[in-house]
Amino acid sequence: MEGYCFKCRTKREIKDAQAVTLKNGRPANHGVCPTCGTKIFRIGKA
Repeated sequence: MEGYCFKCRTKREIKDAQAVTLKNGRPANHGVCPTCGTKIFRIGKA
């Protein structure tokens, strides 16, 4: 799963990705950037 890291300003592979469901029922993924450790959050494709 790939997401955009705002600190690195590039697309990175999400490390320790976990599938979550938002309050409105949409699927999402969250994890950390393997390079800088910033949280990455991506909506869709759970």
